Amino acid sequence: MEGKGWRRLKRREAARGEVFLRGRERYCVSVCSRFLNPDSSDRLWVYPAGSPVSQGNGQPAALLLYSRRILFPVFGGCLDIPSPKFLSRFLILKPIHAIQGLTEEAAILEETALSLGKEKTEQFDYDLMSLDRRPAAVSPGGASPSLCVFTPGLGELDELFPLQAAYEKEEVIPRGGKFYAESSRFSLERVIKGGQILAARVEGKIVGKIHCNAQSFTRFQIGGVYVHPDYRGLGIATAMTLAMVESLFNQGQEKGITLFVKKRNAAALAVYKKAGFVYTADYRISYY
Repeated sequence: MEGKGWRRLKRREAARGEVFLRGRERYCVSVCSRFLNPDSSDRLWVYPAGSPVSQGNGQPAALLLYSRRILFPVFGGCLDIPSPKFLSRFLILKPIHAIQGLTEEAAILEETALSLGKEKTEQFDYDLMSLDRRPAAVSPGGASPSLCVFTPGLGELDELFPLQAAYEKEEVIPRGGKFYAESSRFSLERVIKGGQILAARVEGKIVGKIHCNAQSFTRFQIGGVYVHPDYRGLGIATAMTLAMVESLFNQGQEKGITLFVKKRNAAALAVYKKAGFVYTADYRISYY
């Protein structure tokens, strides 16, 4: 894998790519998940060993993934990685919906996008948080006596979908973006079929949801956490998070858990800290 510039990762070099990603897994669960389960449209490039910033160990010095109109940089913490020359042409030919990764690494690609006249429509900054061992018992505190956290089936799809739609509109879709109900419903159905989702019911009504949205080599990633506005502040998010953490640790004793939460979302940050998650790094998603 000798060379001086960015190039496509060859199939026979996949093992080296895996070694590199395993070393950075805590910071890029989404990329690792896509690496393990690639889509036919995914594109993967490496800044190879033998380059000026190489570690000298035969492994890539950096990696770049294009998946579902999103660019994911994994630069190994090295900020003098040159922006790929091919990216200028690529950004012209391929639609780019977002750049997502560690803040300092995403900024390198943002500069290239800006130089080509692509302006952000929205930028979300997050705390990337990690949990590496089963936490001590924690009480949600203040939760309704009728609260029930359970694994929903397809029979609850219709009741869950309004929560999923609200979550995407409130937390995911950038300013000026469009909500696609059919795509959202299909994604929720797939999550339910996978069984990696929990819901919260209070007095017979489903008022919250949480699910695992990615699984890498040794980590799970939690996402899609949402509680109906009328039921917030009642310990429901904490109860769902604790139940999901317990469920995931039961599935993989040697796996850790990752999530990212908006820096301005003080309530969510408090929930995850109570569940044992700790700050790991700054994370960013920029939309175009």
